[in-house]
Amino acid sequence: MVPLRMFLRDISEDGYEAYRSAQAQKDYALSIQEDLDDLRLGERSGGDQDHRGEVRLWLRLLACSTLIEAELRRQFRENFNFTLPRFDILAQLDREPGGLVQGELSKRLMVSQANVTPIIERLIADGFVTRSPSNLDRRIQIICLTIEGRQKFRRMAKKHNAWLADAMAGFPEEEIEEIGKKLALLKRTLIANRSEPQR
Repeated sequence: MVPLRMFLRDISEDGYEAYRSAQAQKDYALSIQEDLDDLRLGERSGGDQDHRGEVRLWLRLLACSTLIEAELRRQFRENFNFTLPRFDILAQLDREPGGLVQGELSKRLMVSQANVTPIIERLIADGFVTRSPSNLDRRIQIICLTIEGRQKFRRMAKKHNAWLADAMAGFPEEEIEEIGKKLALLKRTLIANRSEPQR
């Protein structure tokens, strides 16, 4: 089975937005059904219950990510007529005053260049980014934020942070700090345990 996120990255930006919006309305009604699906998964795989904890953690991470992402997409659409993929590209470029090679930008976003290209074209048309050949190698394209793009990003970034805070309102601040540390450790573990792709 192809993972949901891998499938979603292979559809157009507008299709991606529409699909996620429709899914969000279900609001993860299955919101993984109080994590009962992970128990059934263990049964279907032959009754092996040794890894139920890992499955439960993965499903809860996915549910939280989906709920937050759906809210951010809605807010960007309603408040700025903007999409989350476009915001993500501006966020990466804001960190690099000299711009980024398109291939590096794709790598940081963990998507293919084919998926990034139409979004960049839209940002260029809107006047938020530029694309120009490198002085060292004319075959290499450098993507940079324009002044207007940086101003647009900074305005949206403030709202983005406030939306996240609102989404997590009521959750203990000390827990946010602690979970952040544990997730950082989990990320390092996942990177260390990655298997090489099949050739």
